[in-house]
Amino acid sequence: MFKLKSLSSGGVEAALEKANRYRLLNEPREAESICRDIVEVDPDNHEAIVTLILALTDQLPSRGSACAQEARKLLPRLQNDYEEAYYLGIICERRAKVQLARQNPGSGFIAHDLLHEAMEWYEKAEKISPENNDDAILRWNTCARLIMETEHIKPHPEPDSISMLE
Repeated sequence: MFKLKSLSSGGVEAALEKANRYRLLNEPREAESICRDIVEVDPDNHEAIVTLILALTDQLPSRGSACAQEARKLLPRLQNDYEEAYYLGIICERRAKVQLARQNPGSGFIAHDLLHEAMEWYEKAEKISPENNDDAILRWNTCARLIMETEHIKPHPEPDSISMLE
């Protein structure tokens, strides 16, 4: 096994810029690695933690629910309840979009549930958001439009009231 090399504390800002650039280039694995290096030398670096959460959720299509679980574990390290609720919404919303892309049987039902959960988190975030911060509203509206505009996003059907055993 390798012993990872440590980032210098003076290199944190440049590393953060690189992590964000890698995310924009759709290379979340690289962004994740850089953020991990940053939090090793600066465990409370807020921007690195947020970027790490986003880089992990960027990888949901390829690495699955393990990334969502790992992102959730980082939430208590955020600065406040608003951010925890907001980023929980992001995690749910992105999981829903992965379900939609897979188009497996029942994926529309799962996406519906996840989008509604995301919307609930965004509503909680909205109630405690900083003044003039409408990010939670924008995300809530995105989820609502996705549900309204995507035909196969539907709630689970109601179970028949007649039991099959009767």
